[in-house]
This record gives sequence, structure tokens and C-alpha cells, in this order.
Amino acid sequence: MSTKTGLLGWIDDRLPVVKAYETHMSKYYAPKNFNFWYFFGAIAMVVLVNQILTGIWLTMSYEPSAEGAFASVEYIMRDVEWGWLLRYMHSTGASAFFVVIYLHMFRGLLYGSYQKPRELIWIFGMAIYLILMAEGFFGYLLPWGNMSFWGAQVIVSLAGAIPVVGEDLALWVRGDFLISGITLNRFFALHVVALPIVLIALVVLHLLALHEVGSNNPDGVDIKKHKDKDGIPLDGVAFHPFYTVHDLVGIAVFLFVFSIVVFYFPEMGGYFIEHANFEPANGLKTPEHIAPVWYYTPFYAMLRAIPDKFGGLIVMGGAIAIMFVLPWLDRSPVKSIRYKGWASKGFIVAFAISFVILGVLGAIPSSDGRTILAQVCTVIYFAFFMLMPFYTKAEKTKPVPERVTG
Repeated sequence: MSTKTGLLGWIDDRLPVVKAYETHMSKYYAPKNFNFWYFFGAIAMVVLVNQILTGIWLTMSYEPSAEGAFASVEYIMRDVEWGWLLRYMHSTGASAFFVVIYLHMFRGLLYGSYQKPRELIWIFGMAIYLILMAEGFFGYLLPWGNMSFWGAQVIVSLAGAIPVVGEDLALWVRGDFLISGITLNRFFALHVVALPIVLIALVVLHLLALHEVGSNNPDGVDIKKHKDKDGIPLDGVAFHPFYTVHDLVGIAVFLFVFSIVVFYFPEMGGYFIEHANFEPANGLKTPEHIAPVWYYTPFYAMLRAIPDKFGGLIVMGGAIAIMFVLPWLDRSPVKSIRYKGWASKGFIVAFAISFVILGVLGAIPSSDGRTILAQVCTVIYFAFFMLMPFYTKAEKTKPVPERVTG
């Protein structure tokens, strides 16, 4: 029975509100040496809430039909009170989500947050990333602009490269022989209903798994090994109020930058909202250069780097799939990059640089030289993962301290 009285006590006897609050907030002890990289998990939650709320309000005025979609977006922008702000918050939020998620994932790579006992946290995180990619793709078609139309046409047609079932699969995804109103309608249903439900469920599982085994830290040291007489980790602090207040600083800075983009650079030079998307979808007018939104371009560059269409599809899919098995590729006795050898440090720098270069190459027209560069960067990308069992096991590591160093 609850020790609380009144309404809270009555509720707590029937629903463990206080217990949940203590388990995940006031009595959840996180390492005291979190740094800049640990802001991005909390910021991702803020962006998720922004996307859900603005998305709900946008659907109130959006019409998911080939005849009315583009006009309804124009209506939102011009006639709905504060509609332009809601639309730009949602479109900028999509890009912000991927910026934050990429930085959050990179922090996991830096500090070995995927290693035992946090494998499941990483897998849930990768599943979230995969659903976000699908969510972004389905939402991309909804404005029914010309780039949306042709971008979706190109990506969906890739399914046709799969032997035997490819053409039938592409037809099933589109619901028609070409991108049409029925495609828009089913993408709308997936974007607004199906995928958000899965996404929220995965986020909950991600957090539950995290709080079960505890947060990692820049030293990769388990703070549960050293506790005081009350069982509280000596190198830990209560998540609330310490990190709830601490994270507000990072969230405030993020919101400041986010607001500048929303009010002054919502199109971001055509990278957040392409210029061709200010024209309605036209099956007879192909944009000069068809490319996906910037957060897909590293994988699109890999696709284009492979001459064979089906081979490119395998490489693109493999680039994401290989990240799911990362916890079993790293054989290093230490978690954090601080204590790993020069091989690990060199490979992770090369990996990050190659990923950025692939992102740039995927956003611009290809040429022979750019294709060769994309092929080199693709090899470096996969080498980071495929050679990991060897260089992490062979390299000399530094001794890890018993307790966190700050």
C-alpha cells in the first residue's frame, strides 16, 4: 500500500505512479560525469513531442488526396492562423530529429554504449532509427510537391530491382502502377497512425531497457560497483533534480537554434524543403536533379556508387543492418574511446568523415570522380564495422579507472 494520503494515495494504491516516478526519476542514479554528448537523448524527446503535436495540428487542415494535398498545404501556410509556423516547426523538426539522432548514435559509438549489458538498448535505438527513416520517407510524399512525387517514385521503384518479387512488391507499396492518390493516402495512414504508435512503443522500451541496466558514461565505468551504506552509487546523482535541470540548459540552447532556423532559414537553402517542392506534383515534369532529403543522402550515395541496381540496394540496406550487430563486433576489453587504442580512434574518425562525405555526394549530381569517391567512402564505412573484431581485439588499450574521472 502507498504511504501517500489523499487523492495521490488513492491513485497510487491502484496505479504505481510514485513507484514509477522514483524508479525512473528521483531514485534513478546516473553517472555524475555526463558531458556535452549526453544532452542529445533529452533533446530527441523534445523533438519527438514537437513532431507529434505539430503533426496533429497539421492533419486538422490537411487533405490526403492527389487533388487536394498540395492546395491544403498552401491553405495551411497562407490561411490557417499560425499555420505557417506549425508547418515550418514540423518540417524543421524532421531535420532536427535526424541531426540529434545522428549525434546521439555517434556518442554511443564513442563511449561503447552498445557493449554488454546494453546490447538491447542499442538494438531498440537502431529500431527507432529505422522507424524514423520510414516515418520521414512516408511524410516526404505528403506535401505532394514535385520533388516529393519524383523522390518517392525513385525510391519505391528500387523495390523493383529485387529478383522475382520486386515488381509485385513495388506495385503493392504504391497501390497503383505509378505514384498516385492511393499511394498518398496509404503513406498518410502509415505516417500519421501506424508508425508513430510503433515509434512511441520503441522509445518506451528503449528507456525501460536503459533504466534497467543503468546509463553508460564517458569512462565506460560501472557506477554500481561502488556504493555507500545506503546502496547509492558513490559516482551517481539522482536523475531528478540534477539531470532534469542540467538538461534544460541543452534544451534551451537547442530551442534557440531551432527557432532561428524556423523563423529565418526554414528551407535551409533547399536542403530542408527543396525548391521543387513549391511546385505541385507533375508526372510530366522531372526535376533537374532528383535527390532525397539530406538525412538519407549518405545511403543514397552508396546506392549510386554501385553500378548494379540490386547490388546498390543490398549495400544500402546492409549499411543499416550491420549497425544492429555492432555489440557483437566490438571485442575490446574497454568501452570508451578514451581508453581504446589508436586503431579504434583512427577508424572512428575515418568512419565519421566518410559518412559526412557520402552525405554531401548524395545531395549533388554524380560524376565519374564523385562515384569513385563514393565507392571509397563506402568501403571505409563498411571497413569500420567488418574489421572491428580484429582491430579492437589486437590493439593495446589503456587501463580503465575504478571510478569515474569526471
